[in-house]
Amino acid sequence: MPFSSSGGSSSYKNFRQITRDRLLHEMLGSCKRGDSTQWKVLIMDELTTTIMSYTCTVSDTTEEGVSLLERIEKKRQPMPHMDAIYFIRPSKKNVNLFLSDMSGRASLYRKAFIFFSSPISKDLVGRIKEDGSVLSRISALSEMNLEYFAIDSQGFVTNNERALEQLYGDKEDSCKGIVCLNEIAARIATVFASLKEFPIVRYRAAKLLDATTMTTFPDLIPTKLAAGIWDCLIKYKNTIPNFPVTESCELLILDRSVDQIAPVIHEWTYDAMCHDLLNMEGNKYLLEVPSKTGGLADKKDVLLEEHDPVWLEFRHEHIAEVSERLNEKLTNFLSNNKAAQLQNSSDWGSHERSTRELKKITQALPQYGKQKDRLSLHSEIAKKIHSISRELGLRELAQLEQALVFGYAGMKDVIKFLRTKDDTTGENKLRLLMILAAIYPEKFEGEEGQENLMKLAKLSPCDMAAVNNIKLIGGSSENRNSSSGIFFQNFNLTKKNCASRKERPSEEKWQFSSFYPIIEELIEKLSKGELSKEDYPCLNDPTPTLHQSPQAHSIRSRRTPTWAQRGISGDGISRHASNDFKKMGKRIFVVIVGGATRSELRVCHKLTSKLKREVVLGSTSLDDPATFVTVKSSYFSILKQADISSNK
Repeated sequence: MPFSSSGGSSSYKNFRQITRDRLLHEMLGSCKRGDSTQWKVLIMDELTTTIMSYTCTVSDTTEEGVSLLERIEKKRQPMPHMDAIYFIRPSKKNVNLFLSDMSGRASLYRKAFIFFSSPISKDLVGRIKEDGSVLSRISALSEMNLEYFAIDSQGFVTNNERALEQLYGDKEDSCKGIVCLNEIAARIATVFASLKEFPIVRYRAAKLLDATTMTTFPDLIPTKLAAGIWDCLIKYKNTIPNFPVTESCELLILDRSVDQIAPVIHEWTYDAMCHDLLNMEGNKYLLEVPSKTGGLADKKDVLLEEHDPVWLEFRHEHIAEVSERLNEKLTNFLSNNKAAQLQNSSDWGSHERSTRELKKITQALPQYGKQKDRLSLHSEIAKKIHSISRELGLRELAQLEQALVFGYAGMKDVIKFLRTKDDTTGENKLRLLMILAAIYPEKFEGEEGQENLMKLAKLSPCDMAAVNNIKLIGGSSENRNSSSGIFFQNFNLTKKNCASRKERPSEEKWQFSSFYPIIEELIEKLSKGELSKEDYPCLNDPTPTLHQSPQAHSIRSRRTPTWAQRGISGDGISRHASNDFKKMGKRIFVVIVGGATRSELRVCHKLTSKLKREVVLGSTSLDDPATFVTVKSSYFSILKQADISSNK
C-alpha cells in the first residue's frame, strides 16, 4: 500500500498529520475501490478505537464512507448488504471473533477489509486461510503497522501506563518486565514503520557503581529496549516497500531515571498548570456556564486541543504571559470586530441602518461569536489558575523548588518551609520532598532523619516510603554543578549546595521560568553530535554524514498526496503554520520509558523551531504530577514494604 509520503505536491506533514493521513486515506480510503459498497462499518477493538480517537473525528471517518463504528468484542446486528473494515490487533482472540463474523453460509457482512495494527503471526494467517468461506469474502488483508497514540502533533504514547511497576518491580523475577518491554519495543517500532524512517539508535547506558556491583534488569531497560526496537526495524526493512536503506533520523532512548524532578516540580506554563491544577480528565475541561434562567450554572465539556487556535498559541507560554496577551487580544478584538462595535454602540437597536451595514453585521456575527467564546474561555481559565495558585501558596513553594534545583537552597531551607508553611497541601509537601530526595538521596538513608521529616511534613509512612523509593528508578540527575546567574530571593547565594542541573541563559522575562527538563540539554547535544558515546552508545553504526553541523543537515521536502491539499490540516494546524517547516533537517525521536511530562513535550516543540528539526517525544504514558505521585509512587511504597518483609 502507498504511504502518505508519496504523491504529488510538496507540503510538510508533521508526525500527527502523517498518522492521520495513513488512517483516513491509506486505510479507509483504499476500501473505496472496485465493487465495494458506498457505506461501510468500521470495526475496532479497545486499543485501535483509542488510536483512531486521538487522530480522527467521527466526521473524518464519515467523509471516507464509514457510516457506523462498532467494537469487535460486542454483539452486533448482521448487515449482509454492507462491507466491513476491520482495524484490529493481530491477537488470537480478535482473529477468532473475525472468523466468527465472516464464516458460514450467512456472514455478518458482505465483504471484509482487514487491517492489523502490527505484524500478524504466520499461525494466525494460516488460521484465516483454513476457512474457505471466509477467504472468499476478504477483499484486502494488510498490516498497518500503527500501534501508538498520537497525543500531540509531536508526541505519542504506547499506552503502557504500568511500565514503572512492571519494569522496576521484582528484580529477582523479570518475566513481567520482559513481556512489557517487548510490547513497548514493538509499538515504538510501528512509529518508524508509519513514517518510513530508519533511525540511528542511541540509548542511555547502564551506570556501574563499581566492578563488584551486579547489573540488574532495571539498569538495562534502555539497552534492552534499543535491542528490541532494532529487531523490529530490521524486519520492517526487509518487508516494507521503499523502507530507507540508510539512517534517516535519530532515536534517543531514555528512562525516567534521567530526570526525576521534571514529573513533580511545579511548571508555570499554561498547558502544565491546566493539567496540574484544574482536575481535568485528559484534555477535557468542565466549563461552568451561567444559566439563562438564573438557576444553577450549566456545565459544558470543553476540549483543550490543537484544533483550538487560542490554545495552540498559548499552551506553552508562561501563565503571566498568557493573562497579559489574552487581555490585549480580547480588547483588540472587541474594538476591531464590526459586530462587537455595533453591539456595544448606543444605536444598536436603530431601524435606520443601511442594507450595507446590515450585511456587514451578518458577515461578522459568526466570527464574533466563535472568537469571543474562545477568548472568554481562556481568560476564565487563566483567572482560575491564578486564583488556585494564590490559594495554595504556590509562588513561595515554586521559588524553593527552583532554588533547590539550581543549588541555592538545601535541607535547612526545606525544613524552614515545612515549619512555617503548615497550610501547604500534603501533595505539595510530598512533591517537595521528592525533589529533595532526587537531589540529596543520601539524606534519606537513615530511619531517624526520615521519621523527623515525616513528622514535620505531617505525612504518612506510606508517603515517606514513596519519597524514599524514588531512588528505585535510578540515582539523582547527572549534572550536579552549581553556578551563578539567577537571583533567588531569600536564599543565600554564597551557599554551595548540590545542584541537579546547570543554569542556562534564558530569554524568559517571567519568574519561575528557569527550570528546564534534562532532555533539552541532551537533545541539543545529540543534534550537534556532542552527546557522549560512552554514556549514550549507538546500537548501529551511522553513516558519517548524519552528525554534521546543524546547517549541514540534509534537508527533507515531504511530498503530500493531492487528497491532502487542504487549507486546514486534520489536527487543526493551518497551512501557514506547516509552511514554517517545509524544509526540515532529519527528525529526532526521544523515547522516555516510565512516563513523560508536559514540560518535556514543550521542550520538543521549542527545539523543533530552534534546531529546524522536528523533535518527536515518545513515552509509555504522559503523566501529570498527581498521577506520578499518587499512582506510581504509591506502588513504590508497596515495594518498600515487600522489601522489608523479604529481609526479615
